[in-house]
Amino acid sequence: MDRKLKTWELALMLGVLMAVVAGGWLGQEQRELADSVIRFHVIANSDSEADQALKLAVRDRVLEEAQDLYPEDATLEEAQAALEGHLNALAAAGRTVVEDEGYDYPVTAQLTDCWFPTKEYEGFALPAGSYTALRVTIGEGKGQNWWCVAFPPLCLGAASETVDQALEAGHFTPEQGALVTGADEGYVLKFKAMEWLGELQEFFE
Repeated sequence: MDRKLKTWELALMLGVLMAVVAGGWLGQEQRELADSVIRFHVIANSDSEADQALKLAVRDRVLEEAQDLYPEDATLEEAQAALEGHLNALAAAGRTVVEDEGYDYPVTAQLTDCWFPTKEYEGFALPAGSYTALRVTIGEGKGQNWWCVAFPPLCLGAASETVDQALEAGHFTPEQGALVTGADEGYVLKFKAMEWLGELQEFFE
């Protein structure tokens, strides 16, 4: 009985150790990627069809406004500083869209740390985890979200970049580029493991 108990305890300890090591490795990959981007997070007033359509219109306008703020060949730090210095202007751009559509919802903009699930976009994907984000909230902010990337400008607009262009500009390392485009074999498993890790950490917090 004692021998079986010790074997079980050893297996459990080994499993925990492997989870810690793997979690540290996966978490480090996600953190390094998070340190290379500023996410974009738009929250609709509600899930009504009209409010969801309004969310997309606000998204387009604020994203266009944000991309115009970045200095040429901006670094992540320069882009973040530009956004921080113009949060009121970004919120005002969103409010203009809301008012033009005949609504009186308030619109707020802030830079904050947000948890994002794994998201797939056209040509790339980003793993679940905590990211610095430009968050725009419309009205009560009780509707479905829209997620993408504010910097490098990978989403929408004439100024949008591809991941290849972001690589050339030095925004991503070759390893990060391979990870987000799926060229890194096993990236799907990595992304799922990152998501499980985040959920586990939230459960124990």
